[in-house]
Amino acid sequence: MDTPPEPGLIEAMQKLIGGAGTAMVAAVVGRLMWHAGEVRARRRPAFGLFMIWELPMAIGMALIGDGAGEYLELTDPQTVALIAVLSYLGPRGICAALERWWVNRMAP
Repeated sequence: MDTPPEPGLIEAMQKLIGGAGTAMVAAVVGRLMWHAGEVRARRRPAFGLFMIWELPMAIGMALIGDGAGEYLELTDPQTVALIAVLSYLGPRGICAALERWWVNRMAP
């Protein structure tokens, strides 16, 4: 008798807190990963009120990632991963990656 596979982490989170909640968790985790790198490099303190400014960034990246995932016809887990990556990179990182891609594309 075949038993169905257990759901993965993203599917379990979606059942527990819904798709929007899962997207927001992915966005916040992406920003926290970036923040941890900044703390390790001693460019930022570990805690402070400045972290409130990371919330609009996370929300914006979640909206952008959700739209991009819909446009690219990604599955839910792929969209959640895209949101986390975009949130980690932030607008400056995305801009730098696009500029690098464009320059490499235009190079002979």
